[in-house]
Amino acid sequence: MKAKSNIYHEKQSKQLCALHTLNNLFQKPDTFTKTLLDDLCVQLTPNSWINPHRSMFGLGNYDVNVVMAAIQLMDCEMVWWDKRRRISPHDFNSAVGLILNLPSPSRVGGLLFPFRTKHWLAIRQFDSVYYNLDSKLSSPESIGDTQQLTEHLTRHLNEDDCELFIINSTKPCTLAVAELM
Repeated sequence: MKAKSNIYHEKQSKQLCALHTLNNLFQKPDTFTKTLLDDLCVQLTPNSWINPHRSMFGLGNYDVNVVMAAIQLMDCEMVWWDKRRRISPHDFNSAVGLILNLPSPSRVGGLLFPFRTKHWLAIRQFDSVYYNLDSKLSSPESIGDTQQLTEHLTRHLNEDDCELFIINSTKPCTLAVAELM
């Protein structure tokens, strides 16, 4: 199914999938920048020659700590989903959005490496339809309604090394709902 034309969608650059995921989740270009995420890395581990929260080559590849710190800057919290539990629509129906962290083949140009890295992607609801805002896609992909999203998430959570995070607003309920409209 074709995506709505007014959905903001950043495409993959370098190893900046966490950056693209955050901007896609909050639907604004430059909500976050590489500079801001690099600054968060330094705040998380000051006085470190090699920062454990990003690629040592400066290409991105930010870890969960950086994504969580960035989410908090937007008055939201990032809740890890215990995949031993079965997910249902009531678990995510009031969420700002969802983030998946999935295993991904490791490539540089056309060269495929024999190890896997992790890839971040956002899922958001627009009207009553959930969309995959993966920066590796050419455009957002419709997942469908809550039942189809539940099936989609269940398939991913059954994979090795896949993690789900539910993004909730920490603002008072009425203010958070008003801002989403």
